[in-house]
Amino acid sequence: MEQNAPRPLADDLRPTRIEDVIGQDHLLAEGAPLHRMLNTGRLSSLILWGPPGVGKTTLARILADHADMEFVQLSAVFSGVADLRKVFETAKARRSTGRGTLLFVDEIHRFNKSQQDGFLPYVENGTITLIGATTENPSFELNSALLSRTQVYVLNRLDSAAIAGLLNRAEAHIGATLPVNKEGRETLIAMADGDGRYALSLAEILLNYADGSQMTFGPDEVAKILQKRRAHYDKSGEQHYNLISALHKSIRGSDPDATLYWLARMLNGGEDPIYIARRLVRMASEDIGLADPTALTASMASLSAYQLLGTPEGELALAQTAVHLACAPKSNAVYTAFKSAQAAAQETGSLAPPAHILNAPTNLMKDLGYGAGYQYDPDTPDGFSGQDYFPDGMARLNFYAPKGEGAEGTIRSRLQGWQALRETLQNPPK
Repeated sequence: MEQNAPRPLADDLRPTRIEDVIGQDHLLAEGAPLHRMLNTGRLSSLILWGPPGVGKTTLARILADHADMEFVQLSAVFSGVADLRKVFETAKARRSTGRGTLLFVDEIHRFNKSQQDGFLPYVENGTITLIGATTENPSFELNSALLSRTQVYVLNRLDSAAIAGLLNRAEAHIGATLPVNKEGRETLIAMADGDGRYALSLAEILLNYADGSQMTFGPDEVAKILQKRRAHYDKSGEQHYNLISALHKSIRGSDPDATLYWLARMLNGGEDPIYIARRLVRMASEDIGLADPTALTASMASLSAYQLLGTPEGELALAQTAVHLACAPKSNAVYTAFKSAQAAAQETGSLAPPAHILNAPTNLMKDLGYGAGYQYDPDTPDGFSGQDYFPDGMARLNFYAPKGEGAEGTIRSRLQGWQALRETLQNPPK
């Protein structure tokens, strides 16, 4: 009776052979890593890392069948230590009969460190072959001990061709054509956003909506019937860091169009606009600096504007500043200078300032030489005294080297003039 019960289309079309898995040829094609592993007949413990709906669970089932192992599935969301202990004991008993166990753990990153450590002895002695599935970067979410005992394989987001092939397979399975025209099909593929399971769910909704009639939906009807789900985005996970990196590097690379795209992707995904505004402030100092002194002011203004207006009106201020930064001349001279100064400060410890630049509010301090010989620069003939402001006994160091981009060209010329004047003042001609 269970076999005759209704099943979702995505489950009905779940591949049962390696050859039927789409979009992962880099792992499964002739000569690829998992293909070679299956050919040798030795299946190692591994981690499958990839976005939702790309076939992680399906692939684990097929690997278990191919290796003739018992397939046991757990979800880290619903399972605890007691469930794991039961699986391990059953696997021990099964192993004594000569049959291996493939334990598939979905969302394995949700297990804490101690739970992840619990796998180690059973993986090491071969009681289980572990396949963990995760949508998060294993480097951040899985402990090093578990990673050292597994191989990590990355599953790709399904491209448009793969999703189209999946829809063709669905049509062949149900013996009917999806009720969409060419443009409607393209809209459906785009809305799937690389998720094969979601693509089949959307197709099933359209089939149910048409209900056997001769209706054909275009892109507008498809969008209206299916609605638009939010793009896959995790504000605390891998997508968060990938997209902010893409935004930052697009600004640094002076590409305003890519900058706007990644900004829109983050906002559409639900990213906190205040987080983006803070990052724009950082970029203004790190990548632009004094090449465009207005960049930092503009970044702070966009933060204030968003706090005043909120979403969606305030998002335009973020876009304006992002484009400003992308189009601005770039210089990391202040950034690198500050890093060098921090290293020098760490190395020189607690050297005191030279006495001539110390204030002397008491007679005792005057007697100790505080402030003696200090020259007030605005009163000098050139408005520049050339005095040494580094600690006594410490050689003068040069940290800031403007590159000449934008406003830093003027700054560089000014600094060069001051340096020449300093040398003249400190070594007057005889």
